[in-house]
This record gives sequence, C-alpha cells and structure tokens, in this order.
Amino acid sequence: MKSRFRVGTWGLEIFTALIFLAVLLPFYIVVVSSSKSALEITTNPLGLPADWNNLWINISSIWNNDNIHYQSSFIATVIVTAVSLMLINVLAAQAAWVLVRTKTKLSSFIFLLFVASMVIPFQIVMLPLVSWFKTLYDFTGVKLLREYAGVFLAYVGFGSAFSLFMFHGFIKGIPLELEEAAQIDGCSQFSTFYRVVFPILKPIHATVAILNGIWIWNDYLLPLLLLGKGNRLMTVPLAVANFAGSYVKQWDLIMTAILMAMVPVVVAFLLAQKYIVKGMVAGSIK
Repeated sequence: MKSRFRVGTWGLEIFTALIFLAVLLPFYIVVVSSSKSALEITTNPLGLPADWNNLWINISSIWNNDNIHYQSSFIATVIVTAVSLMLINVLAAQAAWVLVRTKTKLSSFIFLLFVASMVIPFQIVMLPLVSWFKTLYDFTGVKLLREYAGVFLAYVGFGSAFSLFMFHGFIKGIPLELEEAAQIDGCSQFSTFYRVVFPILKPIHATVAILNGIWIWNDYLLPLLLLGKGNRLMTVPLAVANFAGSYVKQWDLIMTAILMAMVPVVVAFLLAQKYIVKGMVAGSIK
C-alpha cells in the first residue's frame, strides 16, 4: 500500500515538474533569445547565448530607435495603466461600500447586475463600443477615440465589475461599529469612508490593482480598437506588434521588445503576490 502511495506521489511530482518546465520554456526562450544575435537564434534557438552583453545592445537599439517609438509607447502605457487603476480602485470601492451598507432589494439587484456583467465576453461589445464612441462624438463633439479619455472610460467600465465584486466581499468583514463610532464623532459619510473604511481596504486595493494592472498593461485588443496602430498614444503591446510586423526577420530585437514589456509586470507580481493571495481569500470568504 505504501509503495503504491509512493509511486503515485512520484508520478504527481514528475507531472508537476513537466508542467512547470512547459510553462517556464517560453520565458526561457524570450530571455536567452534577447541576448543573442539574429543568426544565433536561427542556428541555436534553445542554447545559451555566446555573449550576454548582446542584451544591453538590443535594449539600447530598441529604446533609441525613432522608428519604433518604444519610449513614447512605454510612457503611454504607464499613464493608461496608472490612471485606469486609480479610477477603478476608487470608484469600485465607493460603489461596493454603498451596496454593502445599503440593505435594500435594489442594492442587491444592482450587485447582481455587476456580477452578471462579468460573464459577458469583451468581443461581443467591442464593435458596439467603438460605434457608440463615434456616435457620441457626432452628437456632442466629445472625442473618445484615439484619446486617453476613451481608454480610461473603457477600462473603468470593463474592470469595475470584478473589482466591485472583490471589494464587496472584503467590506462585508469590516465591523459596522467602526463607521457608527466615526459618525457619532461628527464624521460625514464622505469622511467616514475615506478616513475609516478606505485605509482598511489596503490589502484588497493591492490585489485589485495588481490583477487589473497585469490585464491593462498586457491588453492588446482594446487599445488597438480605441487608439489604433501608428498613433502617438500607442501602448507597449501595440508597439511590440507593430515592431514585429516591420522587422519580421530581426527576432533578436523582437524578443528583446517582448522581454522589456514583460519585466515590469513580472516584477510587480512578484513583489505583491502575497497581497494577491490575501486579498483573494479575504474577498471571497468574508
């Protein structure tokens, strides 16, 4: 019996190791290919590079190339990600707090609508979204296509449902007595939320920010629809795709561009992974 258990355990460990290697292989290929020349990649795609200093040469070639516009794309991605996360976190936290503390059938129905919207694929609404933005511009003159404002609005709309769901579960675990004590001391609802509730939400804020940040930073389809390729506000995924189309044979620079786009997200995830687990568990159970 023990021998069967050991064989089964070894089998699971070997299977887990194989899955780990399969997941790690693309990252390995990107890293080593970023430090190779184009000739090395074609002749020895899986081998280690002859000179790791090629990585810094490739990074410099991409960063200083005026035809790629990687610098402006990186800045645009930082702006889009930072502003979108700030709006999502603040608005979703406020909405979740109101829905939790308002014990009515309407508040429950609104919460269910937010949860139900999470199952709607983006591909179903992407064309109506662009059409609506165009119609809004025709009637009001407010330009949302090829502008930051349209991207911010879209990300807030698509990211609020999941974020509100997470905040909603976390706020349920906050004792109502804390807010009542603050109101007795003379705090308004606005002060009660931002001075009492908002600081308690730090773990779930980190969770929501990281999960949405990974999505927004790596998103390709939504910026492609709203910003388009070749625009001055082009994000990093668009720049990498545009670069791959323009220099299809320079795999060393293409892999380096992918690595440069990947590193900020990987570092942010590694630094905040404990908050992700903590916030996910707290937001799901409470």
